[in-house]
Amino acid sequence: MAMLRFFLGFFLFGGSSLNLICTSHGLPNNHVHAALFVFGDSLFDPGNNNYFNTTARANFYPYGETFFKHPTGRFSDGRLIPDFTAEYAKLPLIPPYLQPGNHQYTYGVNFASAGAGALTETALGYVIDLKTQLSYFKKVEKLLRQKLGDADAKAFFSKAVYLINFGANDYISFLTTNSTVTQFSKEKYVGMVIGNVTDTIKEIYRKGGRKFGFLNLGDLGCAPARKVLVPGNTRACFEQATELAKLHNAALSKALQELETKLVEFKYAKHDINISFSERRNNPEKYGFKEADIACCGSGPYRGINSCGGKRGVTEYELCSDPTEYLYFDSSHPSDKANKQISELMWSGAPNLTGPYNLKALFEE
Repeated sequence: MAMLRFFLGFFLFGGSSLNLICTSHGLPNNHVHAALFVFGDSLFDPGNNNYFNTTARANFYPYGETFFKHPTGRFSDGRLIPDFTAEYAKLPLIPPYLQPGNHQYTYGVNFASAGAGALTETALGYVIDLKTQLSYFKKVEKLLRQKLGDADAKAFFSKAVYLINFGANDYISFLTTNSTVTQFSKEKYVGMVIGNVTDTIKEIYRKGGRKFGFLNLGDLGCAPARKVLVPGNTRACFEQATELAKLHNAALSKALQELETKLVEFKYAKHDINISFSERRNNPEKYGFKEADIACCGSGPYRGINSCGGKRGVTEYELCSDPTEYLYFDSSHPSDKANKQISELMWSGAPNLTGPYNLKALFEE
């Protein structure tokens, strides 16, 4: 049960087939839109996990109820950051790669998988890990290159934006499971995670990618799912998780700065979700929330037990009447309202929160 709870905890802080209007070469008319390709975990997964045998799913009530009016596989009551990003970029919803019948990729595609890590060992067998997500992208790249020809493909992939988010599940795994990779020091382990992310960026760059968007990690220890691990219900955060997130954020910043100096035309937007989410957790009323410690859906202290929907071993759960009042929808994931606020900051936020570019600047280049 402990292992099952981890696989279902995929915490980041703490569609339909496309109908395209295309030219004879398959690109959108006048090449107006940059495509969006998404790699990540449950913060970004629009439902890929619906299409293979895993317990890491959110395709049941009450997920999806406030916006889509039905569950889609997204770990929220509504939309995720890639959904808002697509809207702001005037793109359709970017569909999950594994969705049957989705064979058009000229607006991009989403490879993210709830529970996934940068390390293959994280939730092995339950998720689409980063290495596999990259292999899917390479298949799409090859298909589009054959379809468009080398010149148009080069323009297409250099204009596209690549959203990437990994790390949280690797660090929760480090703290909650016993495997060969978790025997390393914290610093060594963080280096392995960042190394895999960096290698992926380089591979996408080799295929023509130039514009990237990232989140760092929020305070992993302060999600309801982590706070429930601290004895005494004191509202204290789980400090071991917080420490790993800090190490990750410092290493990610350093790695991106190094890539910027080494890779010609490499541009990126990194949003400091550690700051933006902490501000909302510490001052919920300022941002329109009534509750930032307790999840809308779940059970136990802080509703931090991952029982939302009653299909993960614990059948009983509590559900709030208005998710818009809550920072967290379930024990580990933001509400639609919180995702929207973070997405707005990623899209057009100032350099102190999103830099050196924001996503709007990348899409408009």
